[in-house]
Amino acid sequence: MTEQEIAEMVNEILEEYFEIESERLLPQVNIFEDLELDSLDIVDLVVAMQKKFNVRIRDDERIKSIRTLEDIYRFVASLEKERVSPASGRS
Repeated sequence: MTEQEIAEMVNEILEEYFEIESERLLPQVNIFEDLELDSLDIVDLVVAMQKKFNVRIRDDERIKSIRTLEDIYRFVASLEKERVSPASGRS
């Protein structure tokens, strides 16, 4: 899966679940300040991303450092890379 495909899929989640206009979904936007998501929204976002990407996120400490959409895209890309090559150090 390409980074562009990941970005499109994450943006689809934000559009569908949170009714955020696609024009606002730029990589540099802050998910808390610019998109006004709160901690409950983040839980819903994590659940939706787990379903969409067929990954497990809840126990991953890296999720705590996410602030922008670009951070989300990179995080999902790293999960995808780990899934493709599970011997990359994470177990």
